[in-house]
Amino acid sequence: MAFKTTLTLLFCFFILVQLRAQVSKVTLSGQVTSAASGQALPFVNIVLKTEKDSAFVTGTITNELGRFSLPDVKSGNYRIACVSLGYKELQKPITVGTLSPFLDLGEFRMADDPQNLQEVTITDQQAEGVDDKLDRKTFNIGRNVSQSGGSVLQALKNLPGVTAGEDGKVLLRGSDKVAILVDGRQTALTGFGSQTSLDNIPASAIERIEIIHNPSARYDANGNAGIINIIYKKEKQEGFNGKIGMAAGLGALWVRKENLPDIRPQYRNTLKLNPSIALNYKKKKVNVFFQGDYLHTPTLNKNEFVDRYYDSGDTVRQQTKRNRSTNVVTAKTGADWTFDDRNALSVSALFSSEKILDRGDEPFFNANLTRRNQLWQFLEDELKTTLTASASYQHKYAQPGRLLNIGLNYTFHRENEQYFFTNIMPDFTGKDAFKLISDENVFDFNADYIRPLRYGRLEGGLKLRRRFIPTNMQFFPGLNSPIDSLAGGWADYKETIPAVYGNYVFENRNFEVEAGLRVEYINLRYDVNPTHPTYHSDGYTYAKPFPNVRFAYKIDDHNKLSLFYNRRVDRPNEVDIRIFPKYDDAGIIKIGNPALKPQFTSSWEAGYKTSWTNGSLYVALYRKQINGTIIRIGTIVPGSTLIYNIFQNAGKSYNTGGELVLQQDLAPWFSVNVNGNIYKNTVNAFSVENLYPVKSKYSSAKQTLTSGSAKVSALLKSKKTEVQVVAIYQAPDIVPQGRTGYRFSVDAGAKRQLPKGELFINATDLFGTLVIRKTVYGDGFHYNSRDYYETQLVRAGYSFKF
Repeated sequence: MAFKTTLTLLFCFFILVQLRAQVSKVTLSGQVTSAASGQALPFVNIVLKTEKDSAFVTGTITNELGRFSLPDVKSGNYRIACVSLGYKELQKPITVGTLSPFLDLGEFRMADDPQNLQEVTITDQQAEGVDDKLDRKTFNIGRNVSQSGGSVLQALKNLPGVTAGEDGKVLLRGSDKVAILVDGRQTALTGFGSQTSLDNIPASAIERIEIIHNPSARYDANGNAGIINIIYKKEKQEGFNGKIGMAAGLGALWVRKENLPDIRPQYRNTLKLNPSIALNYKKKKVNVFFQGDYLHTPTLNKNEFVDRYYDSGDTVRQQTKRNRSTNVVTAKTGADWTFDDRNALSVSALFSSEKILDRGDEPFFNANLTRRNQLWQFLEDELKTTLTASASYQHKYAQPGRLLNIGLNYTFHRENEQYFFTNIMPDFTGKDAFKLISDENVFDFNADYIRPLRYGRLEGGLKLRRRFIPTNMQFFPGLNSPIDSLAGGWADYKETIPAVYGNYVFENRNFEVEAGLRVEYINLRYDVNPTHPTYHSDGYTYAKPFPNVRFAYKIDDHNKLSLFYNRRVDRPNEVDIRIFPKYDDAGIIKIGNPALKPQFTSSWEAGYKTSWTNGSLYVALYRKQINGTIIRIGTIVPGSTLIYNIFQNAGKSYNTGGELVLQQDLAPWFSVNVNGNIYKNTVNAFSVENLYPVKSKYSSAKQTLTSGSAKVSALLKSKKTEVQVVAIYQAPDIVPQGRTGYRFSVDAGAKRQLPKGELFINATDLFGTLVIRKTVYGDGFHYNSRDYYETQLVRAGYSFKF
């Protein structure tokens, strides 16, 4: 029985594999030999014609080894012919799909036949631009006119299926469990398990963004909502060229809601500046590039009004106002070196320095605002430094498309954070502070092998990640301090993840079968200061398979139906288990949970796409089942009005919905993109126990809510000018212990192409309607919040190419 089980597992590993990267052009290859002698035949004419009308498509000749390659072939049905003096013409039917960029047609054995044949003319075709695929959507940032000159986070908000949630988090189909990649790699710049600093990456440095809802086994298994891959620009022109740009903006144009009494004014008319430069030099086998951006962004980062109601009859009305000044320097440089036709090496480095100064005011009043009970003021002085170094080597085999890729990646991220608090009470004033140092180190090694087949592709590889984060928190309590200084000290996060995967792709005229299996092992240890009053060292290990399967039926050239299944995991990030309480809100305190475990998700999806001359329609139905759902739970300590928000595993939850993306060119100068997403979120009943600062149990009944989002983007374009208007609506949704309110905003922008550059102007949240609303219910309390943070922004900019 054990032997049969082992064979079954091995069979699944090599057969259940998947690769979903669809392509618009394919390279065909093969080898021509003599049927009589078996020797390779050089200088054989290879002709590719359409099956329908025998129209010539492309051609080539075999090299001295009898091998040939036909690049840039569109998907479709063809006949390939091998013709040569002295041999009978050989023809075979060929189906070219969209799943693999290379197809190996195998061996063509030609029989002897002394006939004279005519010469063949060879032509070349240009590759087309990228387009939406059933497993992913790819967007050119240059076409997102309404967010030109903004950040990557702002650009993402206008893309189909994407919404921005609390604290700048990115949500796909209502879930914030999104893996963010930069050039296909995870980095601390965007977070491992979160979306840190997306608002500080200038969109001007980005070429395109890929949204992958159903990743193949080649990708890490984390992120149940999917993957967002941010791809930096890289010029490919010969010689020296570059681009210089300058963007400026003005935000917080008016006070949307007046402050509560006795606090410092809100930021007004915040000036944004974003100079940028991109340089590239390419000659023969060497390509060197550099990109640099400076981002100066003062913002009204938070302006939240909260009314808290307690069963005891107490009411607390508070405001959290945060004036933020952010200065970010980002630079990316590297070189590509092609040794010969078979071997290439690329090295790159990414540096980011983010300086944040937050000046916050948080007053606490009684119900009718006649008595101020407390004023909590703070200054946050934070410096985030990120360095990523990468090296990749590629070897090309004689068979076109057969590749070996080896990569090394190192990321360092330092979080140097200081808080200074002034606690103003009716009868005293206290001074408190804390200092946090966190150094994140991540080492990645990966090796990937790709081999084209006649009807698809085989791919396999391995990856090893080693990640460790030493953290130290020091509290400096003042007079009658509310800070729990005993909860400071040190903590060490250590993570090791080896993984192997295999992918297989099969495609013929009517069907596509893709499957993959990734097997990951993780060993995570979180060692904490033994004097911590509540938490102790913890961790977990697991070895799990993560399969991906896709089956597609091609109804015809314009209609395709696909079925997906995958299994993924969301591992708690280090911040989620961090044992130190956070006091940027003196009434609602957040702290991590070192006992937090991963959540595992099984996803099913059916997608259908139809296209016509001037447009396309994409429809998807999906369902996700999550085990060990990670959510924050708020509880209160008896006799206190403080709420402690702590991450917990809450059992099972479900996300079921549908998505629609319609693209239509109504005229040569006018196009519309409509995106709708409706889903039902369900969290089963659960009970948990918060341990900090004292044990407190919480039980929740089953939560269910139908939510969704809608976006309409209209683009008017002439030869040199584009104007875009985007309207976004987000319906109420579930949050832990409550729900959010609706959101609505309108963005607009215009862009003009100049002989040597580009000029743009745009505005976000034109009517000032975007407000974050939330209602939360807990045992013994509930609260309502409204956040009138800075959403309105006018920008203008110019870029010059040379």
